[in-house]
Amino acid sequence: MLGHYSRAFFFHQSVDNSYKLCRISLSTLQIRFYSRLAMSKTNEKTDSNYDYDYFVIGGGSGGVRSSRIAAQHGARVALAEDKKLGGTCVNVGCVPKKLFCYASHFRELFHDAHSYGWPKIDMNYNDHNWKQFIENKNAEIQRLNNAYEKTQKDNNVEIIKGHATLKNQNTVIVNNKEYTSKYILLAVGGHPIVPNIQGREHIITSDDAFFLEKLPKNILIVGGGYIATEFACIFNGFGCDVTLILRGKTILRSFDEDVQAKLTEELKKSGIHLRYETEVERIEKLSDDSYSVKFKNDTKTINTNLVMFAIGRQPSTQNIGLEKIGVKINEKSIIEVDDYSQTNISNIYAVGDCTDRKALTPVAIQEGHYLANMLFNNEQPRKVDYDTVGTTVFSEPAIGTCGLTEQQAKEKYGSDGYDVYESTFKPMFAQLPKRDRKSYVKLIVEKNDQQRVVGIHLMDHSAPEIIQMCSVAIRAGATKELFDHSIGIHPTSAEEIVQIREKRKKKNEEKK
Repeated sequence: MLGHYSRAFFFHQSVDNSYKLCRISLSTLQIRFYSRLAMSKTNEKTDSNYDYDYFVIGGGSGGVRSSRIAAQHGARVALAEDKKLGGTCVNVGCVPKKLFCYASHFRELFHDAHSYGWPKIDMNYNDHNWKQFIENKNAEIQRLNNAYEKTQKDNNVEIIKGHATLKNQNTVIVNNKEYTSKYILLAVGGHPIVPNIQGREHIITSDDAFFLEKLPKNILIVGGGYIATEFACIFNGFGCDVTLILRGKTILRSFDEDVQAKLTEELKKSGIHLRYETEVERIEKLSDDSYSVKFKNDTKTINTNLVMFAIGRQPSTQNIGLEKIGVKINEKSIIEVDDYSQTNISNIYAVGDCTDRKALTPVAIQEGHYLANMLFNNEQPRKVDYDTVGTTVFSEPAIGTCGLTEQQAKEKYGSDGYDVYESTFKPMFAQLPKRDRKSYVKLIVEKNDQQRVVGIHLMDHSAPEIIQMCSVAIRAGATKELFDHSIGIHPTSAEEIVQIREKRKKKNEEKK
């Protein structure tokens, strides 16, 4: 009997092993088949008539992502950059700006810590070791530069260091050497605008602010957008005396009006001076190395240690041969593209800040990623959804916003086609220090049977972290009912988003 079971056992084992061997053999054949298929597809993508399949001009966020994804799909890729890899974001934008924000918060945190039982520490700008901070910041940026270069090389992207210009629609010149490519991507980014006024040589821009040799005791910042508002808060946080000069009547002109008003109140409470409807006429350097700023239609002047302009950025599309080969650009030197980043020349594409879409790093990354998938992975062309892009202003307190502003909702749905839900409250962390600080939440809801949430606007120190998932909710078409029946996380600022129940009266109704 035992022998019978033994024979049966070994028989089944033999069959099982044979089955496994068969599966292994089939798997091996499948691997070989798909490898050959992948190689054949790669060969279809490559074109021996050109040096490369994809030549990317510009090593910023969009160019780096697009080149890497294309190379992963099997394309032969080159990337030309005459500065450090990472573009504006890594070198003179998002990354160092966020480090500056962190650094500027500690003075207030040290002060408020006393209310939580820690020793009282009050500091001013003289107590900060600016030199050490800048050295540490530079080291971190260099680490990122190195990481970007390593990642590109690990993915077989050839990096060509130098300024690139177009000779024709398939030829790029770098360092007097010609390279041909089937496709070309323009990802050249942008640079700060410096106005043509008397004394413009004394102006610094946001690019320069990251490399200042010393922290100014006082600074005059011209502009009212993201960059000007953020730097006003940064320098104020360090203890500098800050004056913000606005040509218009408000900061953050493209944002929701309630957000503009709420943040303006907070800026004023923090000690930032705002001057509205004011334009600089000229800047004069004084004998003590400070500056005198004269304004149009105003006899008063302001003396300051530093003058910074943050009035916008323009595409770096000059001197790269666009006009020579006929790539269409508009009167602002912005490259014209269709929904899939294609220029008027069929094999030349453009992404990021050199186009007229949303000048945000994650947007450029997605544009470049979608493009590489389309060109080298046979994916269907895919449009970037610009309407549901969440964004933030790293002010103090910070702003997070996604979807329609109230003004846009009014234009789209009419005065009676939407509802507003809002809440203003004091954040918990400000209670013990008795700091006069407010947070704000606003939901804009389409007024119909579905009641989709079409706009979310936040002002809170946690707003940048909260708004990311809000953008997912808006993109998914979340309704007010869904928000209402979601359980909040307590105690957080974010729970206000799911706890607002009462509609706010419309502004036109309040005036009646």
